[in-house]
Amino acid sequence: MRHPDDDLQPPPSPGAFAPGAQTRDDRWLSALLTTAFVVLLAGALLRYVLKHGDSERLPWIVGLSVVLAVVQVAGQARPGSRRAGRVRLAVVVACWVVIVLLAPSFAWCAVPLIHTALRLLPTRSAVALVTALATLVVLAELRLADGFDPNHLLLPPVVAALATGVFVYLTREATRRQHLIDDLVRTRRELAATERREGTLAERQRLSREIHDSLAQGLSSQNMLLQAADRQWDTDPEAARTHLRTAASIAAHGLTEARRLVHDLAPADLAEGAGLAQALATLAARESRDGLTVRFHAEGPDTHLPDQAASALLRTAQGALANVREHSGARTAALTLTCLDDTVALDVADDGRGFPTPEPGGTRDPLGAPDPLGEPDPLSRPDPLRGHGLPAIRARLRQLGGTLAIESAPGEGAVLTATIPLSPASEPAP
Repeated sequence: MRHPDDDLQPPPSPGAFAPGAQTRDDRWLSALLTTAFVVLLAGALLRYVLKHGDSERLPWIVGLSVVLAVVQVAGQARPGSRRAGRVRLAVVVACWVVIVLLAPSFAWCAVPLIHTALRLLPTRSAVALVTALATLVVLAELRLADGFDPNHLLLPPVVAALATGVFVYLTREATRRQHLIDDLVRTRRELAATERREGTLAERQRLSREIHDSLAQGLSSQNMLLQAADRQWDTDPEAARTHLRTAASIAAHGLTEARRLVHDLAPADLAEGAGLAQALATLAARESRDGLTVRFHAEGPDTHLPDQAASALLRTAQGALANVREHSGARTAALTLTCLDDTVALDVADDGRGFPTPEPGGTRDPLGAPDPLGEPDPLSRPDPLRGHGLPAIRARLRQLGGTLAIESAPGEGAVLTATIPLSPASEPAP
């Protein structure tokens, strides 16, 4: 059964996210370990030559020292893969064991080997190897000592245990940090994906409202005019032709709206610098037909409104007049634009059949709150083929911090009031 720590490897250093940073850190540490090993090896060899220059073991000691130095330097010059590093470590440890058995003074060359083993091997294998190295160092120190010295027995295992414990702790801590970083990066990506999806959904809803308030309303009017022309074609050809000409005019305006939607989604009546008052006057003139007369009136200073506020109010007027024409049976309607210092309001009033409201004298509709009487707003009942109306108006005003009020009573017409503040709070919601 595999232990969880068997595959534990040091995670990338904090600087490893830059290209090549981890490789530079590994090379720097490998160079440090190689230098320490070669220096300790040279010191032990010099000590042996000075004290045992006439020993018959000297050629073996020199030869093994050269092999150890060459293998270590070659490994530093050409690091290779982790598997190649483990093979070199096995060669170095084997040669070191032989040379320590021949000359115990080479025992402290094990210090760089301990760290190399911890870096290259799984934790359990590295701990086993470090234990074996520390045991051999203890035996070598006891052979060199003239008498029993507790330090020779305790110092090597304590040093090995401290090095191993610190290395394993730092490795696990770095691994936990790396997992945390990975979780944060994954969470950030998920949040970004969620924001993109929400932005896409909001944009699709906005586009659906724009299309409903421009193209769909025009197509609905054309359909009514063409049906009227078809009914009157034989009995009143002149009236039928008038309906056809009006339908053609609406189609031309719808084409302009479609092109404007493709270009920048701004209402065509507001294009080329036309103000909201002029656009509403044009809309009133265009909608005055087939028994419905629409008047426009502006109050207050001629204030230049933000593009989004002007577009929202014009779309509100278009949607409200479409509802008036199709649902109210009104003969007259009035658009009133009121500009104040910090607020702009649009009233759409008609003399149609009206509808009941929860309170006598009307009700203030807080942007989509349910009807307290439990009755849906007759102008905002969902249609499976249309599905907009007042909900679209509410959503558009809500984005600009605006409010919507509806006042009506049976047989007394209806008044729709859209208000948008001109303060910084009227900026669209993100």
